[in-house]
Amino acid sequence: MPKYVENLGKRKVTGGVKTPNRGRRAYEQHNYPIETKISEDQRIIKKTKGGGIKVKSLSAQFANVVDPLSKVTKKVKILRMITNPASKDLTRKNIITKGALIETELGPARITSRPGQNGVVNAVLTKR
Repeated sequence: MPKYVENLGKRKVTGGVKTPNRGRRAYEQHNYPIETKISEDQRIIKKTKGGGIKVKSLSAQFANVVDPLSKVTKKVKILRMITNPASKDLTRKNIITKGALIETELGPARITSRPGQNGVVNAVLTKR
């Protein structure tokens, strides 16, 4: 069951019930977040308003890592999750989000893309 962004059933300040003058629209629906995990690559395609599409990554095995010193980008394997500053729970579940720190074949890297939104994992090497 989808969540809805706009809550049309709230109460008034006095405690009375507000009755909505219309039902909910399809564009008011909210999709649940896509939680990208570390395993074999899986992607899904979602239709968007206006006829466009979004590619969302359900799981990722490789990341495009940029070395800031040599300015070279390489596709490397993700070994494990180090930490996710967004939440300890996301670290425990090995869920990749923007800002997460992962261990790659080249070393630790920070995620710069939003894998659940644009379907690709981009990262920048960091010093530890």
